[in-house]
Amino acid sequence: MQYRPLGRTGQFVSEICLGAMTFHGGSGFWKAIGTVEQKGATELVERALAGGVNFFDTADVYSEGQSEVMLGQALRDLKVAREDVIVATKVRGRTGPGPNAIGLSRGHIMDQIAGSLKRLGLDYVDLYQIHGFDPATPIEETLRALDDCVSRGLVRAIGCSNLAAWQIMKALAISERRGFARFETVQAYYTIAGRDLEREVLPLVEDQGLGVMVWSPLAGGLLSGKFARDGKGPEGARRATFDFPPVDKDRAFDIVDAMRPIAQTHAVSVARVALAWLLQRKGVMSVIVGAKTVAQLDDNLQAAALTLTPDELAALDKVSAPRPEYPGWMLARQSEGRSPPPRG
Repeated sequence: MQYRPLGRTGQFVSEICLGAMTFHGGSGFWKAIGTVEQKGATELVERALAGGVNFFDTADVYSEGQSEVMLGQALRDLKVAREDVIVATKVRGRTGPGPNAIGLSRGHIMDQIAGSLKRLGLDYVDLYQIHGFDPATPIEETLRALDDCVSRGLVRAIGCSNLAAWQIMKALAISERRGFARFETVQAYYTIAGRDLEREVLPLVEDQGLGVMVWSPLAGGLLSGKFARDGKGPEGARRATFDFPPVDKDRAFDIVDAMRPIAQTHAVSVARVALAWLLQRKGVMSVIVGAKTVAQLDDNLQAAALTLTPDELAALDKVSAPRPEYPGWMLARQSEGRSPPPRG
């Protein structure tokens, strides 16, 4: 396991992060994600720690808060030293029936950081992330509240998730101008079958020194290699009941077909190839895996030890290349012959 910088904080996180969205399951929607109970959750956390993982991600809305409860309980049951782990959670989603039990207002943020800390059983959260954009709350209000969370010692660093590049840059500019804590991470959807992030967000985070946390690196299981073009897949698979995130399936299966011979060459799973490809992408800080079983987690963890050859990477890059989009194709054309020489 390798460790990569957590933005500009000076701390380091494992290149694979254990996501706790599969914990508990609750009722309705969350059952489609996973129904791992406390014993299984503790086993997953224990196995992740043994594999070198020091980074754990959850959210206040996962299983109506029970994901946070179970992650915190697992860390206590395993007697994990607080300074040995980086715990991340999120705020924005609906947590109750009232009109203010959602969003990124000061009120909701302050209520939810208190709630998250209580559920996790922690004195502070290492990384507190906004879970998306809130059109009803000015970003200045949100950033001020997050800065207060940092200054009060409730949060060590802040990040964002599911924002457009212009929204991230606007927030960074406001934080710099007003002396607020700034976003250090961006949690975003990124897979070999969905490379939209490369158009605007990845160049931004590289320029600004942020770290990317990848969610759904296997496109909701579609890149596991266990699904057929006709839609058939493993019984109980998440994609069978919750077809998300959106993917161009024909294109995705072309990519899976390209990964299969590479997987066979290395005697590994297709899923491991998909994860290894991500781990070798510029800008990626950590890849979040949401395993339901220890066997799944073991396979995911071993992706950190798989190095794809330049030829293999080139083949996968070619079959998965995003279609040119304006102004990207114009910027590339005008940049020809203008790249600065390498520093000697």
